[in-house]
Amino acid sequence: MPAKKVSSKKAPARARPKAPARPVEPPPSDTPEAPRKPRAKKTVVILSRKRSLYSTRRLVEAIKQHGHRPLVLDTLRCTMVLAPGQPRMLYRGVDIKGVDVVIPRIGASITGYGLAVVKHFEMMGVAVLNGASAISQSRDKLRALQLLCAAGLDVPRTVMAHDRSNVRKLVEEVGGLPVIIKLLRGTQGVGVMIAHSLQELQTIVNTFWDLGQEVVLQEFVAESKGRDVRALVVGNKVVGAMRRRAKKGEFRSNIHRGGEGHPVELPASYIDVAVKAAHLLGLEIAGVDMLEGREGPRLMELNSSPGFEGLEQATKQDIAGAIVDHALTLAGTHAAAGGQLQAV
Repeated sequence: MPAKKVSSKKAPARARPKAPARPVEPPPSDTPEAPRKPRAKKTVVILSRKRSLYSTRRLVEAIKQHGHRPLVLDTLRCTMVLAPGQPRMLYRGVDIKGVDVVIPRIGASITGYGLAVVKHFEMMGVAVLNGASAISQSRDKLRALQLLCAAGLDVPRTVMAHDRSNVRKLVEEVGGLPVIIKLLRGTQGVGVMIAHSLQELQTIVNTFWDLGQEVVLQEFVAESKGRDVRALVVGNKVVGAMRRRAKKGEFRSNIHRGGEGHPVELPASYIDVAVKAAHLLGLEIAGVDMLEGREGPRLMELNSSPGFEGLEQATKQDIAGAIVDHALTLAGTHAAAGGQLQAV
């Protein structure tokens, strides 16, 4: 068998892949890139009696997270100094300067002095969230309801009187028994009572009047069934809302009174009413309490220093962050406008 011939031809060489072209580097520039300016830190003052309070602590955390400087001042330790054209604020004997915005957390027990401190910061040209006039209007329950009612918003029927001679007529004006009795400047459900008989009502109002306290009588909205809606308005929007339900045997749904809060998606009608009500009273931040009436939201009251522990826990929303965001925006707008001294 003849042997196979072995070919002497070489296999053709494989073509080597071309190396990728090197990117052409731009020629060095004669002008070096300008370094970025670090964002200036703003000083945000929180007026609060106690740094340990939940809302105060959360605001401090949020301010730090935004990269700014929180400063908590005990309202009652602030000293106001008046001089022609140069109002000043002292804190424990030291001048307070360089403040960009103030977030007041004014408790009802110090409303008078607290409003004076807030107004003094306004006179110094500092942005304030909320202003003294707005806080004052919201604290006076009757005045707030007058403004809301005049704007066409639905509020429970309310009467205020000093005449003790005809309590029966007052009851008729609010739709009959039971009747809600409210201190004119109460908060967190303090000074809110319910009377189921004329004798009970007469005893309660006589006690308040003898103590020099002003009260209003208000319609009991039976369909609310011991519950209400709290919407927290910041600027032009509702940043969180919950339905609060009173504990067994209690008609007040406040969280401080043992009520429970559950998150709720508000209908557009409730959002519109809450934002409009806050704007009518001049409030940048407001806790708006509404009853769920048969024909829609019925406004109860507005809180200018709303606590938000229950709301954050119920909704899992960063309420403190939303408040600080708005405060910083207001500070920037105020600075751009010149931050002029305001008239008293």
